Amino acid sequence: MSELRPIHDIDRLLDSYEAHILLERGLSDNTRSGYLDDVRKLLNFLATERISVRSTTAATLDTFIASLGDIGIAPRSIARIISGIRSFFRFLVAEHYLDENPAQLLDTPRTGRHLPEVLTVDEIDELVAAIDPDTAEAPRNRAIIETLYGCGLRVSELVELEIGKIYFDDEFVMVRGKGSKERIVPLSPVAASLIREYLPWRNSLDIKPGENPYLFLNRRGSRLTRQMIFTIIKRLAASAGIRKEISPHTLRHSFATHLLEGGANLRAIQQMLGHESIATTEIYIHLDRTRLRDEILLHHPRNFRR
Repeated sequence: MSELRPIHDIDRLLDSYEAHILLERGLSDNTRSGYLDDVRKLLNFLATERISVRSTTAATLDTFIASLGDIGIAPRSIARIISGIRSFFRFLVAEHYLDENPAQLLDTPRTGRHLPEVLTVDEIDELVAAIDPDTAEAPRNRAIIETLYGCGLRVSELVELEIGKIYFDDEFVMVRGKGSKERIVPLSPVAASLIREYLPWRNSLDIKPGENPYLFLNRRGSRLTRQMIFTIIKRLAASAGIRKEISPHTLRHSFATHLLEGGANLRAIQQMLGHESIATTEIYIHLDRTRLRDEILLHHPRNFRR
């Protein structure tokens, strides 16, 4: 096995990759530009998660792809991004930066399928029941599931959720979403109760500098990463015997689907999810905060189970 070339300078690595794809036959200028943008998206994700290119695994790439769906990127666009990532890792192996290609078995989403999996309320109960009550992290993991499902949060919003933005008495949380836009999200009594049960364990940790504002921490006192949330949910689904392909976004989609099935107003659900298309003056005129909170709490099935 030949010695691997060092990866010191990411910008230089991208320059080498750009030169490489210029030589690939049949690629249009738009495709080459798109591939570079796709790789930059991945590299930004890896930097955020503190993962090096050489430490990237198939599971890391699965988490990255799940995060794309979480922020609303369409399956067709995700398929294009996967093509760029595959090209990048083929280059890394061919040029002896890596021994193995973690993108080799990366699945391309079916572009004709627009909706992710939905869990039933019973399956969400099974997911929570699969949490080992004897582990120190059990209260945290229960709170994570209920907050994702009960508030319909993106996983990126969950890991950035701050304790100071949780208003227990008024039963809402202030969430920072895409584009750093904040929105008010009603907090169900069940989610509020489980967050309270988790706080004593969290507050007993040796919290790292700068991490104290954030709600969900690991046992080392650092903020949980999106990859860790993804791993927690996948493991719980396996333990519960749930065979559906699920991710943190599945809980968000289940939240919206169950509300819609229960009769909640579609615009109220869209506002809860923080979709930019309904963040308009007209919506804020017709949906005040009190009506929004009351509607969500009235229809969400979790508010009738405890």
